[in-house]
Amino acid sequence: MKTLCFASNNEGKINEIKSLLSDQYLIKSLIDIGCIEEIEETGKTLSENAKIKALHVYKNYGIDCFADDSGLLVDALNGAPGVYSARYAGEPSNNKKNIDLLLKNISGQMDRNASFQTVICLIIGGEFYYFNGKIDGQITLEKSGDKGFGYDPIFIPNGYDKTFADFTQEEKNAISHRGIAIKSMIDYLKN
Repeated sequence: MKTLCFASNNEGKINEIKSLLSDQYLIKSLIDIGCIEEIEETGKTLSENAKIKALHVYKNYGIDCFADDSGLLVDALNGAPGVYSARYAGEPSNNKKNIDLLLKNISGQMDRNASFQTVICLIIGGEFYYFNGKIDGQITLEKSGDKGFGYDPIFIPNGYDKTFADFTQEEKNAISHRGIAIKSMIDYLKN
C-alpha cells in the first residue's frame, strides 16, 4: 500500500479523507510524519494555500503528499469568508465563533446563497496536480445537526433539506466539495 501524507491536523478532514482513500493508500497526518511546526497559510487564494502546505511537507519531509484548502463563499458577503474561513472570527480558529460571526453578518439578508469550495494540491515525485470541488447551497438562519465540522451546521446543499451537520459521513462524502475534489484526485491516481 502506498503512503500519502495529508498535510493537515484537522481530525474531521483526516477522518473524511481516510474514509475515502483507506482501501488504496495509507494516509498519514502531519503529526504522523513528525511535522509539528505551524505552516503559515499566506496565500490569497485556496490554490495558493494548498500549494504552500503541500510544498512545505514535500520539501522538508521528502514524502509525497497532498494538501487542501477549503472555504465557504457567501454571496451576500461578497465571497467572504472565503480563503479566511477557518479564522473568520480571529485567532485561534474557533468554529463556534466563526459561525456566530457569519450568522450575525448575514442577518437580515434575503440572499442566503453560498458555496463550499475545495482545492487540493497533490505532489507526487515533485510534480504538482490540482483538483477542485464545489457545492452550492444556502446559509441557514440557525445551526442544525451535530456531525461534521466547521460551517457544516449552517450549510444546506441545494436539493436537500438538511445541513451538512445532519448528514452521515458517507452521505456528506458523496456530495461534498472535498468529496468531489478527492474523487477527482482518486480518479487521477488510479489512471
